[in-house]
Amino acid sequence: MTAKSRTIIIGLDGVPFELLRELADTGVMPHTKALISDGTFRQMQSSIPEISSVAWSSMITGKNPGTHGIFGFTDLVANSYRTRFPNYTDLKAPPFWDEWREKAVVINVPATYPVREMNGVHISGFVSIDIEKSVWPRDLVRTLNGFDYRLDVDSLLGHRSLDLFLADLDKTLQARIRAYRYLWESRDWQLFVLVFTGTDRLMHFLWQAYEDKQHRYHGSFLEHFRKIDEAIGQISESINDEDLLVMISDHGFELLEKDIYINYLLQQEGFLRLTPAAEPSLEGIEQATRAFALDPARICLNFRTKYPAGSVEKSDREKILRDLEQLFDSLEVDGKKVIVGTYRKEQIYSGPFMENAPDLLLLPTKGFNLKAKLTSDKLVDKPIFTGKHVQETAFLLIRGDFDNVIPDRLDVSSVKGIVETIKRAG
Repeated sequence: MTAKSRTIIIGLDGVPFELLRELADTGVMPHTKALISDGTFRQMQSSIPEISSVAWSSMITGKNPGTHGIFGFTDLVANSYRTRFPNYTDLKAPPFWDEWREKAVVINVPATYPVREMNGVHISGFVSIDIEKSVWPRDLVRTLNGFDYRLDVDSLLGHRSLDLFLADLDKTLQARIRAYRYLWESRDWQLFVLVFTGTDRLMHFLWQAYEDKQHRYHGSFLEHFRKIDEAIGQISESINDEDLLVMISDHGFELLEKDIYINYLLQQEGFLRLTPAAEPSLEGIEQATRAFALDPARICLNFRTKYPAGSVEKSDREKILRDLEQLFDSLEVDGKKVIVGTYRKEQIYSGPFMENAPDLLLLPTKGFNLKAKLTSDKLVDKPIFTGKHVQETAFLLIRGDFDNVIPDRLDVSSVKGIVETIKRAG
């Protein structure tokens, strides 16, 4: 690569390795198939937990949560049990577009709201609330409004009508494509990042439609990917041989069968005690509590020095963790083991923000989704969603043969370093 070569990164949120390969092989995504045939296509692991805010933060910084500081979509206000939503201002490590010093266009990367001044253009992704705080430079907002740009799909429609949801999904996709084309052609850039997050929304509601070819919405599912592939083809045809083209996903997906409510289990087993209330809340935690869960299945010990009703001493940590590990290891529903992996924070995180990390993290067995929502009457429920996140099946696709620079163990935090290595090697 020369100094004039460009880097293009396309994100397909939640798309699993095998799904992309199947859609390429069956003709739904012919432009992607061409990239796979001539490129380096590898499966990679997501973050733990396997959610977009943590995974994308790991990809754009090249760091793990113990260093970049994002552990979930929600967290607790310090020294309290009140929930807050971490955002871009909480990211403790710089994203690669700040470090590279190249003119950049960054569109729809999750967990980058509110935007800040940068060398180029930034349109933040999920969760973005106010479009005025979602766009840099600010004068671009009027243009985006003219494109009918949407910050995200209206997922609430999916709970009312799948037809309305699919219509909004398509409008969001088309507006995203109009915005990318405008910025591609009108701005000076060396780095272009474009993330499609409607894929995640589609797979949550209609993963079953993908697996069942007779499903009413099977064709609609494929059509969404077909339209994304057309955009991928346009990008592929607009770059030269020296440009670096990378495609990535942040986690995988699979069929969802049952939701499992972890805080209910902790209550039933005496680890969590709440003051009786019409609406259960973590703010009702009593001092007898030893542990509680935050989504998705991040287990926090109720330390005396950390929480207002804390009672757990540091010396009690080992015993409580062993008891919890035994509980989760033995958890079964309908004769099926629920938890496939239980990890202490030291096993997967490192860095200066370890104190903010959950003490224990859980990964579910196939078909189960772990939830921290407080409920007083059920361990198991049948969800409206038909698809769930998977930690093991994210993908990395790079145009060209780069097997020699890809490590044996590939996870989302590896992406930044791999791209930098390729750029340096030319």
